[in-house]
Amino acid sequence: MTLDPRLGRLAWFAGLAILVAAPFIGLYPIFIMTALCFAIFACAFNLLLGFTGLLSFGHAAYFAAAAYCTGWLVRTAGWSPEAGVLGGTLIAASTGLLVGLIAIRRQGIYFAMVTLAMAQMLYFLFLQAPFTGGEDGLQGVPRGTLFGLIPLLNDKVMYYVVLAVFVAVFAFIIRVVHSPYGQVLKAIRENEPRAISLGYDVDKYKLLAYVLSTGLAGLAGSMKTLVLGFATLSDAHWSLSGEVILMTLLGGMGTFAGPVLGAFTIIGLQNYLADRVGSWVTVIIGVIFVVCVVAFRRGFVGELLAYQQRTRKP
Repeated sequence: MTLDPRLGRLAWFAGLAILVAAPFIGLYPIFIMTALCFAIFACAFNLLLGFTGLLSFGHAAYFAAAAYCTGWLVRTAGWSPEAGVLGGTLIAASTGLLVGLIAIRRQGIYFAMVTLAMAQMLYFLFLQAPFTGGEDGLQGVPRGTLFGLIPLLNDKVMYYVVLAVFVAVFAFIIRVVHSPYGQVLKAIRENEPRAISLGYDVDKYKLLAYVLSTGLAGLAGSMKTLVLGFATLSDAHWSLSGEVILMTLLGGMGTFAGPVLGAFTIIGLQNYLADRVGSWVTVIIGVIFVVCVVAFRRGFVGELLAYQQRTRKP
């Protein structure tokens, strides 16, 4: 399913224009930056689930590993923000490689359970490790100065840095999916035995997809730490792994814009409803998830594309 090219380009330019103008039209920069970080996280997860067909229940572990690593490097070791983000991303990708070597030979629910088990092990590591701050988390992470030239303390400056990272990640994922490698990932998703019969070493392809996904998830965690100035155990909790699945399914699995829309929807609901309904926000999001699964299983963007396909003239 593909959107009409002209309509698609118009939608991308309109969305980008809104994001560029967001700080000047009354939108809260911290909220938009947080949503963009989780949009990167959801896009990274969608690369694994939507385009490769691998369901991971432990992606929050890589988000948190990079968040803690970046926070410690910038606050305690005195690294620059770009070096801290790079270090956090590499830690997440390396952790993903180690877990992937164990999990990638499993399929279906067994793969999901292995990723969840490994993520829980990392959660307890973050809880007990002295450098993470335990239940208090890692607080007071400074934003610093980017490349020694750009002060990130200003919210608007930080916003455009986060936006640039998001656009770069989004373009990178599109390029990966449209490359020959991405076509093999789609073939594995649709029919893995056939891909094997064609001579592809599917384990290597899936492992690389897993490492790419975990590395980008780590980048999202690193940026979130710089934006908010802290990393906590909630970044590693299994519920966050569930939330990123919800973001992907709600927006549209296997689409490019879907995870972004899903991330903005979930983060927006959490911020808007938290002060109004308290802990009931989780119940409301759960109801939304059930409605999504029952009424529009393809997600917002997926249903839109399916409708366009049905109404398109032959």
